[in-house]
Amino acid sequence: MAKKQGKKNLEPSSKSEIFPYLCPPKNLDMANHKATKKDVRQSATRRDRNRYYGKTTRNAIRDLQAIKTGKEAGEQLPTVESMIDKLAKRGVIHKNKAANLKSKLAKKVKALA
Repeated sequence: MAKKQGKKNLEPSSKSEIFPYLCPPKNLDMANHKATKKDVRQSATRRDRNRYYGKTTRNAIRDLQAIKTGKEAGEQLPTVESMIDKLAKRGVIHKNKAANLKSKLAKKVKALA
């Protein structure tokens, strides 16, 4: 008779083994040249700025969709559309995605009015 083997521990030891893409890289500054180090700093700054603008715009869209009166929604719509256009201009989102978002929001506001 063969011995029964116990269950192997299949549990990952850390969260980074489950979701490796959620954890930031350990060493961002592996650059050797002065210009490349500067580029790393600039891209990190741009990434943070783009994330901020994107999140702010998503929150504004969510707030606009939560509005129940047509008058309030009509007042907020141009502001949100402007934010979406700026994201597309900066290249944070694609221009077609911006157009689709604006179209959906306009349709929702029109239905409330």
